[in-house]
Amino acid sequence: MTIRPVCFFAILASVALVACSSKNDAQEQRDAEAQVAEQMPSGPVALPTMETDPGDSGGNPSTDDSASAMNSEGSQTPAAVLPAEFDVSSVTPTTASLPPFPFFKDPEGIENILKGPDGMKSFDRHGFLAGARYVTQEGREALFQYNLNNPDTGRSYSEIEFLRNYENAIAALGGKKISTVQFTPEVIAAAGGRAQIERYWAAASPPIPEAEHHTYLLRTADKEYWIHVSAGGIIPPMGFVTVLEKQGMASSLGFLDAAAIKKELDAKGRVALYINFDTGKSTLRPDAKPIIAEVNKLLVADPALKLLIEGHTDNTGSADHNRELATTRARSVLGALTDLGIEATRLASNGFGPDKPIADNSTDEGRAKNRRVELVKTN
Repeated sequence: MTIRPVCFFAILASVALVACSSKNDAQEQRDAEAQVAEQMPSGPVALPTMETDPGDSGGNPSTDDSASAMNSEGSQTPAAVLPAEFDVSSVTPTTASLPPFPFFKDPEGIENILKGPDGMKSFDRHGFLAGARYVTQEGREALFQYNLNNPDTGRSYSEIEFLRNYENAIAALGGKKISTVQFTPEVIAAAGGRAQIERYWAAASPPIPEAEHHTYLLRTADKEYWIHVSAGGIIPPMGFVTVLEKQGMASSLGFLDAAAIKKELDAKGRVALYINFDTGKSTLRPDAKPIIAEVNKLLVADPALKLLIEGHTDNTGSADHNRELATTRARSVLGALTDLGIEATRLASNGFGPDKPIADNSTDEGRAKNRRVELVKTN
């Protein structure tokens, strides 16, 4: 077959055009892929996180002003939106006459398992579901824990019967249910995780989705009572109640100063001081200076006061060695006071070692109490 030159060159031109077109298409594809790659971040994308509000000791999550993440092109990735904080003022103060704290007696036929100090706390912290959030409150606290099936009395409560009893009783006092969620995985995550919740969840049913939890708020003109009631989620079936009167802590710790030492001497004739010495030594440590200064202040203020300084140890080691150590430690205290100007005739010292314990030497706590210096009033 004979191919005409014109046709032959036309065919070659068509093939070249097709090849060129294919090459251009492939190049355009590679250029597009490169452009997409340039817009992608080089490492893992940082997702928005929830931070703990430093002003809330219960670890309530809060959003930061800069919580929205920015990608390389400047567009925003929306941050997670937290539920609004619960407004305590939304609960109207009750006008009912309230029974004595903690309001409730045991349900008929079952008895609170938590007795004495296990059930009553003069001050503690507890977590509550308020609105759609987890919050913590502090104050006086009463804890109740019940076996809903009492084999001794034959009384058995279903979970809903137990919960409904408290719902009705709290409503009669003028309280209001304020929780709108349960401990779903989302609520637990927003609160900082289960470990964060359980820090303040002692003696209450575990914060798990299988249990049913309700929070009630009872307000008066000047007080708030937070009540948590829950049941279910564990076997045998249990019911739990927490009643917390929101209030500050009354401090029970005082400083051992000259006035406190004098008060103890006047009342009991002796006072125990826990003055620091290095183990096995009788040299006063620098951190013992403040208490020595207070004893000196007491002696200066009362020139007629005379003291016997007694050294005591625990029972660790040889009794003879401990008596000698106690004696030299008492002398060190005496010497420190005379160095400050107190007349030696007003002071005497003696060491008894392990012979006069005031606590059980079988425990670390007891041994620590026994390692002491006592001031005894001698006039």
